[in-house]
Amino acid sequence: MSERIIRGRIDRAGTLVSADAPLLRLQQRAGGGLDRPLALPNLARLVALAQRLQRDISRPLYAADDHSDIHALVRVLPDANGASLEISDWRTRAMVQPQVPAIADSAAAPTGWTWECDQQLRMVALRGAKTMPLVPAGWEGRSLSELFELQPDEDGRFPVLRALARQAGFDGQRVRADGAEGARIAMTLAGEALFDATGRFTGFRGVAAPVEDAAVEETPPPRIDPVFGSLPLSDPQFGRRIDGALRGPLSRIIATAETISGQFDGPIRADYARYAGDIAHAGRHLLGLVDDLADLQNIERPGFKAAADEIDLGDLARRAVGLLGMKAEEKGIRIDAPKVDDKMPATGEFRRVLQVLLNLLGNAIRYSPDNSQIWIRVDRVDERAMVTVADQGQGISSDQQAVVFEKFERLGRTDSGGSGLGLYIARRLARAMDGDLTVESAPGQGARFTLSLPARDVG
Repeated sequence: MSERIIRGRIDRAGTLVSADAPLLRLQQRAGGGLDRPLALPNLARLVALAQRLQRDISRPLYAADDHSDIHALVRVLPDANGASLEISDWRTRAMVQPQVPAIADSAAAPTGWTWECDQQLRMVALRGAKTMPLVPAGWEGRSLSELFELQPDEDGRFPVLRALARQAGFDGQRVRADGAEGARIAMTLAGEALFDATGRFTGFRGVAAPVEDAAVEETPPPRIDPVFGSLPLSDPQFGRRIDGALRGPLSRIIATAETISGQFDGPIRADYARYAGDIAHAGRHLLGLVDDLADLQNIERPGFKAAADEIDLGDLARRAVGLLGMKAEEKGIRIDAPKVDDKMPATGEFRRVLQVLLNLLGNAIRYSPDNSQIWIRVDRVDERAMVTVADQGQGISSDQQAVVFEKFERLGRTDSGGSGLGLYIARRLARAMDGDLTVESAPGQGARFTLSLPARDVG
């Protein structure tokens, strides 16, 4: 098809009030129509952005229906009563039907639904098979996770969210969906990732098959939360379920916000870029809190013990500096780390000791003034091997020192730099390795945190 300019008109409420034939056909194939909300998610978001910024926007348009992939260039011209669309370079390409991964039985697909969503998991197509024609009303533009109630697998993870992060196919995603007369249907989703001609990820297409012999409930009884249930903090599954339920979505939020903030998909207003940067920062903070909560659950489990590895505190201190050196450079902070020949053999769990040192060094960088210095020293006193992290920060008063290792204490700070669990976890880990974590400080004189562990004699 070759139409020089395809025109359309959107009112202030987002309704398509007029459209040339190609645009109208695409709207209808997406489940919409004239005088109905724009059913093409990518185009609808572009219209909303142009109306919010009150300026013309031109972007590539990628869409698909049952017959072809469509590539075009769309220009949105907002005004007081809505927006006008001018679509040029409209090109269609015959669609190659995807080989959707098998769910459990390849014959199951015709008894279920076929579906398609965009890269934001918004539904752009949903159709029922002959043996199961009824699909929920009003599915157009809804989120996949809203239309299908996602259920975690045995490890507390969600295959579709893992696939979204990896931009890859998936299967075995258990869901529940609304069926006829309010019944709930247990189903399994499978799908494959879709990409446009430039290799850009555009969403998923797949099938939703009913689970054989699954109980159908007319009115679902009150049930335990499917993610966290009623598990106590001490249950070993609690940390895994936190990880499965929160890590994937948070990682995706962070990645999307960073993409917007970096303006990788095109320029936006500076204040919107800053908002996206704030969202990414908050997401990273929440992800750190997820890590801390999982660690907290682990170390407070009865019988928790750390491994007794043969380690070198000097080597681990240098590794910590290597991981956080760039963060220090951003503030002009110089780190005086142990030299290569400064060895301090000790006994402790390698990754846990590194975790403690990263916490101590990260705090030192966070609370140190710009262009200051941090020292890391290793030493031995009798049968104890020690590593000390000292900074030139504002110091910690004696009152704060008495509570600094308690839960949710944050060195007297009220900013969003940490969860308040880091030092509590660090000391618990140190003591689980037959060691300790102590602090020496005074207001205006910086702070010295010392990790001590059983020394190891090298013959």
